[in-house]
Amino acid sequence: MSKKKNEEEIKEEVVAESMDDIKTEEAPCEEQEEAKVDERDEKISSLEEKLEEKEKEVNELKDKLIRNQADTENYKKRLIKEKEEAVKYANTALIKDLLGPLDDFSRALEAAKNSDNVEAIREGVSMIEDRIYTLLKTNWGLEIIDEANVPFNPNEHEACMMEVSDDAKEETVQLILQKGYKVNGRVVRSAKVKVLKSAD
Repeated sequence: MSKKKNEEEIKEEVVAESMDDIKTEEAPCEEQEEAKVDERDEKISSLEEKLEEKEKEVNELKDKLIRNQADTENYKKRLIKEKEEAVKYANTALIKDLLGPLDDFSRALEAAKNSDNVEAIREGVSMIEDRIYTLLKTNWGLEIIDEANVPFNPNEHEACMMEVSDDAKEETVQLILQKGYKVNGRVVRSAKVKVLKSAD
């Protein structure tokens, strides 16, 4: 009986030791699993933080893009308005230049009512005309096309009358019927002319 009991006790001790060994072997595995879970949780948390940061950046960029688009639209509208204003008031300086001669015309007309001196009126009007042409030439680049006895130039002349002559070697402007004008070298109105043409 005592021997049997000893064997059972020994078995129990061996089983107990084996269980302790198993527990000792299992403990590191559980700790490793927990460590892996903790590491995974940390990575997930870190990725979530990064994702939130990126979403915040995306939202900020969207806001900037919307503001930039609005600024661009406002800039375009402002440019269109400024262009319209520039076109609307482009001739202001020209009109200011002509106000003086217009005043002179008004004074000349008033003086003509009380004067019979036609020559003085004619001289006054001629002076006003000279003043206008001088202003337009000096400030605005006006050139007058009013020269006769020059070769006919279809870019500057409009032939309204034509005469054939045996003496003419080429088409020549014989007479200016209406002056033409250029502004800074560009024809704004062709001169109406009578042309002398060769019989050939």
